Amino acid sequence: MQGLVAWLAVFVIAAVGLSREAIAAAPAINIQMLEASSPEVSANAITGGNLDARFRAYDYRAARRAGGPFWLKLQPADSDVPIGVPVLIVNKGRHLQSELFQFRTNRADPLLQATQLPGFRGVHEAVYLLPDSPAARQPLYVRITPEGRGAEELEFSFATLDATLARGVKHARMIALAFGALFAMSIAAFLIWLILVDKLFILYTSMFSMLALYLAYISGQGFDWPVLSYALPLTSFAWNVPAALSGAVSCWFAREIADLQRFSPRVYRIFGWIGMAFVALAFLNLGKLAGFGPQIAVLGNLMFLGLAIYMTVVVFLAWRRGSRAAGWFLIAWGLLQFSTIAITLSWLLFDQAGIELVLYLGLPLSIVCAAVLIALGVADRLREQRVALTDAERRAQTDPLTGVLNRRSLLERLDAACQRAKTRGLPIAVLFIDLDHFKSINDSYGHPAGDACLAAIIGPIQAELRQSDVIGRFGGEEFVVILSSADATAAQPIAERIVARIAELRVDGFGAPIALTCSIGVAASDTLGVWGAHLIAQADSAVYAAKKLGRNQVQMAAVAA
Repeated sequence: MQGLVAWLAVFVIAAVGLSREAIAAAPAINIQMLEASSPEVSANAITGGNLDARFRAYDYRAARRAGGPFWLKLQPADSDVPIGVPVLIVNKGRHLQSELFQFRTNRADPLLQATQLPGFRGVHEAVYLLPDSPAARQPLYVRITPEGRGAEELEFSFATLDATLARGVKHARMIALAFGALFAMSIAAFLIWLILVDKLFILYTSMFSMLALYLAYISGQGFDWPVLSYALPLTSFAWNVPAALSGAVSCWFAREIADLQRFSPRVYRIFGWIGMAFVALAFLNLGKLAGFGPQIAVLGNLMFLGLAIYMTVVVFLAWRRGSRAAGWFLIAWGLLQFSTIAITLSWLLFDQAGIELVLYLGLPLSIVCAAVLIALGVADRLREQRVALTDAERRAQTDPLTGVLNRRSLLERLDAACQRAKTRGLPIAVLFIDLDHFKSINDSYGHPAGDACLAAIIGPIQAELRQSDVIGRFGGEEFVVILSSADATAAQPIAERIVARIAELRVDGFGAPIALTCSIGVAASDTLGVWGAHLIAQADSAVYAAKKLGRNQVQMAAVAA
């Protein structure tokens, strides 16, 4: 949780600067385009004003239908220009090459591109330095040359260089922080998987590494980073394929964390097939090369919409069934869906500052928070498994009636204790406890009374034992106590105190109070020179001797003559 708080603090600090900095109000720009039927002319002829009469109202779709390069004429509609170093920002698809000219000293003077800022969904901003205030100079002429396919966007705005660069730095910082957080958590999960070999960890690693790549490429930042920049020729494939693969892995992850294989095998198989469908969608993106881009986009959106609804219902039902891990996943999944809806609405309802706040704060923060919440869900699932395993192991090792070790576990503990004692050169003693006249108790009061008597003597016995001592039910009314690091001299008084405690015990609820006594045989390694099961055999022989001598007493095992 401390890591989550630290990352949230970094994001909030960065967001404060982002939310306070609305893009400087840019003046309206009057944009015209040269008629498509105009012959190819030089930049000097265009910028010199010789063809101004052929410029018409700007229509981007009409310009693109022509299929080749086209010219635009830009003229600010007012003089409300931010104070500072003026720049023209060309917000365009990466496949659109732009050249900016101004007519000066009787020739077309190309303007310098100061920088290039990445944007979402294959868009970037080409930033051109302007020589003076755009309202006071001659019109600007832009030549746009399409090269290949990409985001069909082309917008222009004026700003200042310092505000534009500061905004670009903040955008890059937000995406880099989110990308770093997601990959750090993915690597940590992968390292844990190498040790625990639990499929939840490798699915977690796959899902959030894909989401990290998706965030890096859809924001455009990844195309400017080392190594990731090699994906630049892939354009939209760079984020569509990771998105489809993350959808596939999220299906397989959800069915595991909700434990659907055990509770709903049919839904488990359905999630498997949905995951394979998303893998197929990743390959179907190649159909864009054949002109099926719109159809594939519609198919992908429908699949993600259907997955969002179906997974929400299934995981919700798993949470209602009692799966805390599914509850964590449900919160994270809901957070991701909410951010997706917010991004969609932001384009319709918000201004530029609001859109940037959602894209560069809401989206990365929601993915990072989802990663943390799902990590908590994985930890909760492992906790449940550990508790269940511990409980199963406890039931397998203990006697259900008395709660002490069963015979098999008792013998295993005895062997381990003897090995430790031999290694350390220490003695070990065994008490063999046999309840006196137990058959007559069953015959006179019934088997429930006999069971009650067996359970009742455990407390008095344990009251005389140390924390390191072990008691187990050897069979019927017989119990064995392992006294670690105890010789015959130390074991005998312990056995005598146990005999006295049991003799004071009365079991009520079955008519007249039932009085109990026991006989105890004591065998120690320091006097007998034997270990393990031989100690139990010697203590058992000593019990028979105690019973022959009148019961309700302790008998030490003696060395055979």
